[in-house]
Amino acid sequence: MRNLLLRNSAAALLIALAAVPAAAETPAEKGFAVAARSDRTDRGFTDSRVEMKMVLRNAAGQESQRTLALNTLEIPDEQVGDKTLIVFDSPADIDGTALLSHAKILDADDQWLYLPALKRIKRISSVNKSGPFVGSEFAFEDFTALELNKYTYKYLREEACGEMTCDVVERTPRYEHSGYTKQIAWVDQQDFQVRKVDFYDRRGDLLKTLEQKDYRQYDDKYWRAHLLAMTNHQTKKSTDLVFGEFAFKTGLRERDFVKNTLKRIR
Repeated sequence: MRNLLLRNSAAALLIALAAVPAAAETPAEKGFAVAARSDRTDRGFTDSRVEMKMVLRNAAGQESQRTLALNTLEIPDEQVGDKTLIVFDSPADIDGTALLSHAKILDADDQWLYLPALKRIKRISSVNKSGPFVGSEFAFEDFTALELNKYTYKYLREEACGEMTCDVVERTPRYEHSGYTKQIAWVDQQDFQVRKVDFYDRRGDLLKTLEQKDYRQYDDKYWRAHLLAMTNHQTKKSTDLVFGEFAFKTGLRERDFVKNTLKRIR
């Protein structure tokens, strides 16, 4: 009889526990989970090279173009940040201009701009990274790697984005000198890629919108958007980055991303 009572008590306890709903994710936890899932789709690429075209449009719609190359070195430690090197090929007046970026998490990203006409390497101030990069609608801080832990997150909602369904997440820069108070990102639920980002300025007003289009998958692993379209709602200017084919695991090393290499690029 005693064993029967124990079994009945245990069964009743299991039933009671099953009836208690699991603790729901908070908006912060769910927002981080969406961002982390997207981040994991890009881990392990080691390094990449790509050539691209920058198309600048003024408020009247007049265009100018530049060509450049982007090299990226993945740093496996998620608490450090990746390294990137951008080098301009044309037009002639900016040929050889280069931007080297070492992404950080909470500290200011390390960035150096090489100006070949002056044969000078200029360190970008930690409080001046919101300035426009070579006259484009992309800021200096937009050209550093998008590290997961650079932001705090809050899940907002689910909604349609084109033919897909997206999770909409608010991300707030943890770096105190960011030019943005917050960013709203649309992450698709199929491939887990960022499709659109709204950027809000230091006053809290909508400043820019970035649309990431023409995604392609490499090696059945790595997704890359081949068109980044940035529109400035306040100036009515826009900048497109049109990417060629990416090459991965090309043999880039740490020594290719040190400041002293900038003067030897050309």
